[in-house]
Amino acid sequence: MPYHVAVVIRANPTKTHRAVEALRIALGLSAGEHTVTVFLLDQAPALLTEDLEHVIDADILEKYLPSLEQLGTPFVVVEGTLSQFRITPGFNVREEQLFRIAELIASSDRALVFS
Repeated sequence: MPYHVAVVIRANPTKTHRAVEALRIALGLSAGEHTVTVFLLDQAPALLTEDLEHVIDADILEKYLPSLEQLGTPFVVVEGTLSQFRITPGFNVREEQLFRIAELIASSDRALVFS
């Protein structure tokens, strides 16, 4: 039975490898029968920027990003984030108000949180 899975990433990718690992897991889930939405909170939107110089495990991340882009994996960020981070064009990113993000996560069948 396919599930809708929310992958919530709050881990700061410049401080810990968990953010990149979370995207690897999201990619694995996206390749299966589950639908996956990735929520990038706090500093996590840095994962989708062109400047990955300070991201821990950036070399690993660069292997996964093209697949996430090609699959059209939906990313949700807090309203106003796109003006703070220069997200690489091509990703399926949308902004939502924080209360709406909470509703979307709560409505998912499963949630994985990386903080």
